[in-house]
Amino acid sequence: MHTEDSRAAVTGITRWFESLAPGSLAQLATFYTPDARFKDPFNEVQGIPAITRIFEHMFVALNEPRFVVTQQIVDGAQAFLVWEFRFRFKRFDTVTEQVIRGGSHLTLAEDGRIREHRDYWDAAEELYQKLPGLGALMRWLKRRANS
Repeated sequence: MHTEDSRAAVTGITRWFESLAPGSLAQLATFYTPDARFKDPFNEVQGIPAITRIFEHMFVALNEPRFVVTQQIVDGAQAFLVWEFRFRFKRFDTVTEQVIRGGSHLTLAEDGRIREHRDYWDAAEELYQKLPGLGALMRWLKRRANS
């Protein structure tokens, strides 16, 4: 796949990620190959049904989840998206918007759909430290490790 074709595909993928909503999950096959692989700090799955379940769970577990892509690097069939994932907890502080910063490495198929999707972000720093109770423990452990 040529870089110019990949850039056009990644532009469409980015728009879809940034406008992701429960109703847009039906479009997953437009952006992922049937046998696509997805991996993040909590999941490693293959296939559209399994990837769909991950995104469905996101909408069940969190209030107003959304991605903001801040940077893109595209080279041939490889792309890297730098993003902010913004959301509100449903069970804890429902007022404060939380932000997780991370990136996604995408490998595209010849047709421009995602064949492999790997998310990189620090679950300890970006998520666990923000949870009541567990956050205090994580901050204490971090201080102890740094002393």
